[in-house]
Order: sequence, then C-alpha cells, then structure tokens
Amino acid sequence: MKKQLRIGSRGSKLAVIQAKSVRETLASLHPEIEFERVTVMTTGDKNATISLEQLGGEGVFVKELEEALLQKEIDIAVHSLKDMLTTIPEGLRLAVVPQRADPRDVLISSAGILGKLPAGARIGTGSQRRAVQIRALRPDLEICSLRGNIDTRIKKAFSEDLDGIVMAAAALIRLDMEDKITEYLATEEFVPAVGQGALGIEIRAGDEDTFLVVAPLNDLPTWQCVVAERAFLRTLGGGCRAPIAALGAVKKRTIGLHGIVSDPEGNRILRASVIGDTLRPEEIGQALAAKMIALGAAPLIEKGQ
Repeated sequence: MKKQLRIGSRGSKLAVIQAKSVRETLASLHPEIEFERVTVMTTGDKNATISLEQLGGEGVFVKELEEALLQKEIDIAVHSLKDMLTTIPEGLRLAVVPQRADPRDVLISSAGILGKLPAGARIGTGSQRRAVQIRALRPDLEICSLRGNIDTRIKKAFSEDLDGIVMAAAALIRLDMEDKITEYLATEEFVPAVGQGALGIEIRAGDEDTFLVVAPLNDLPTWQCVVAERAFLRTLGGGCRAPIAALGAVKKRTIGLHGIVSDPEGNRILRASVIGDTLRPEEIGQALAAKMIALGAAPLIEKGQ
C-alpha cells in the first residue's frame, strides 16, 4: 500500500472545500497514509470571464486535472461530476461517486421567487440548460450571460444590473451559504445537469492500490443514478452543446430517470421519463435516450453542434 497520495482539484473556493472534505474522510479511514492536496489550474479557471460555449463547453474544468493524473503528478482527482465528460480518457477511470448533495438548481434574488418576478426582470446564468428552462417557465424574463466565481455571481444577484441568478444548490450548501437561496427550483420542471450535486473521484486505470483506498467513499444509489444519467447523455452525443439534462432517483430496486432535450434557443423542449432496474443503470440511460430520439431529439441536438 502507498504511503502518500496526492489529491488534485481546481483552485476555486468550492473545489478546495470539496477536495478537503475528501482528504479528511480518506485520512480518517487510512491514518497510515499521508494525503497531500494539490491545486491544478484549469482552462475554465484561467478564462473566468469567457462563456463556457466560447471555451468549448465540455471538459474545460477537468482536462488539466486528467493530464496531471496521467503524468502521475497527482494520484486522485476530485471533480464536480457535472464537469466531467461522459467518455473517460484512456488510462483513467471514474472510481467512485460519494453521496450526492442536493441536485436542484436555485434562484437567488432580492425581487422574489421565479414565478412572481416582474416582467422584464434580468436573470443571470452561464448555462444554456438553465437559460432554456427559465424561458420555458418565464418567457417574459431577460436572460443575461454570467461567469465568475460564486462570490462574484452572488454579488451580481443583488446589483443594479441583475434581478437574480440561478445556480446549483449543492455549491451553496457546501459553502455554507444556504441563507442566500431565495427558492429551490423543482426538478420536475427545472431538470438539473447530469451529475449535478455529485462529486467524481477519478484515478488512473489499473491503480488498484489507490482504488482500494477510495472505494469506501462510493455511495451505491448515487453511483447508480449518475451512471444512468451519464449513459443518457453519452448515448445522445454527450459532447454536444445542446441543452440536455437528466436526474435519476432510486426507489427500492428501481431507478426513475427524467430528462429533457432542447434546441439551443429553447423553442422546443422534449421531456420524457423511464423506470428500470437498479442493477442495469446503463440500460436505463440508453432507454431514455432512445425514447427522446423517437420523440424527435436528433434535430434539436444537431442545432447545438
């Protein structure tokens, strides 16, 4: 067994908190191992004012961490799972997924809840997925592009320029900032990003010693849900920029998976759900993707490419 393991993460306040939490848990489970935390600067962090679409959308917060793993500069990478591509690079593996935090999106606003904001209110988001769902619920609102760290975004929610912002509940919970939340948005009508609220622990493929160290962190119901969600996204062409979202929920021995597919402008949003056996999460995701394609998802996805 290794005597020291290096845990890599982004340098944002949230990423550091997430990595520290993983480090503390692992240290309590394995007092014989020294765990060192390493900060890795990613493309998304270097270009905090540029929209994710302009940066290429997917993978901008994980590529450098994965390169550090492959170069053996770190042994464990801690990601926000929603940032990870659905296809893992050769030589790496998604090893475990700890218990998920609240997967919902939330509104932060001094002007009230989403349904009661005045017509023309300006809502900030850097996510196309969130933008199309806001428009579906409130077509009379103005959607404004938003990037920056969480503190910066929250300040803008109470500025003269914006009437509110939409972001992930899990981020605020982990930062102990739940008091900033105005409204939790129901997942039935506002579907989260695939993997939202969950962490992804990535290691080198074949590194069984490290896998044995991190394996106790895995939460089976969370793992089953995110496998289904990621299979849905991957089957539809997970690297595309079309707004695609899904959320799974385990109930006894079944997973209920609900998802949406939209064109980039939100002119048409498809919604569908499937239920399947927890032992076959990959098949559940594929089944939902097939259902979406039957409903006409392919042309909408093509518009986002």
